[in-house]
Amino acid sequence: MTTLRPARLRPGWLAAGFGAVLVALVAGVALGPVTLPPGSVAAELLNLIPGVDLPSGLNEREIAIITELRLPRVVLGLLVGAMLSLAGGCYQGVFRNPLADPYLLGVAAGAGLGATMAIAFRAGAVLPLAAFAGAGIAVVVTYLLGVAGGRDRSSATLILAGVAVSSFLAAIQTYLLQRNVDTIREVYSWLLGRLATNGWHEVTLLLPYAVVTTVVVLALRRELDVLSVGDTEAASLGLHPQRSRMILLAAASLGTAAAVAVSGLIGFVGIIVPHVVRLLAGGSYRSILPLSLLFGAAFLALADLAARTLIAPGELPIGVVTAFFGAPFFILVLRSTRRVSV
Repeated sequence: MTTLRPARLRPGWLAAGFGAVLVALVAGVALGPVTLPPGSVAAELLNLIPGVDLPSGLNEREIAIITELRLPRVVLGLLVGAMLSLAGGCYQGVFRNPLADPYLLGVAAGAGLGATMAIAFRAGAVLPLAAFAGAGIAVVVTYLLGVAGGRDRSSATLILAGVAVSSFLAAIQTYLLQRNVDTIREVYSWLLGRLATNGWHEVTLLLPYAVVTTVVVLALRRELDVLSVGDTEAASLGLHPQRSRMILLAAASLGTAAAVAVSGLIGFVGIIVPHVVRLLAGGSYRSILPLSLLFGAAFLALADLAARTLIAPGELPIGVVTAFFGAPFFILVLRSTRRVSV
């Protein structure tokens, strides 16, 4: 008989998550073509807090590098990584599938198609809404094809449904690009993933959606633990399974769509981070979701640091860096779940 696991989030893991974010923040701002002392960078970051005035020893040019160039990009990386990881953990709980991920479920492809349509039709102002609409349609179709099939559903069925939906949406996207050749370069750069910023514009665009997603998903994280024992048991405990799933799916898709809209397609973050967190801190979503949020933010900020420093002065697409780690990791997860019945 399956039982609930009342594991709670341990303060030590929470402190480790915040520590990882701070390390990624300082390292991401300090390292680059012009390397700045980490201690001075930390002091300058603290000076952004009202009422704090610490001597950093940096000149005006170096302070401008921090506040106008690197900090917006690092903060954007933190937000995107947090959203993709949180959404990945949420999808895994909703579908009770360890392979669920915004990209494997077709959610990112749907958001990508919506964003491509907005770019192709010169409607950049509604790009986040277009991405969210595409993500919502994709996750509903994948759910209907892969999960609502009854007792024969399995991890492979859901993933295959996601792959099929992704391929179909990619075909539509390709058709649109061929009909709008003048936008191919812009969209192609976006498809490879990017965290290049124009000041704080992308951060302010993503932040409201990130706040809503975080509040809703974390508020319902205990319901994911209840859903893990099965719909019948969850209903006997007073939960409305389908209503909870719809709310969680909508919130996760909103976060994914907003992240994809500003950063393009950055794969594997949503599967790597929740799995590592699950291995380290246990299987309760009370721990998985908040820790995925923190460690996902740190992971993508550090991945972006690697992308812009490994071949300096050139820069790798960040999607290449995450795929380098994510593809082997996905194979390991796939092998470990072959005998698991979901």
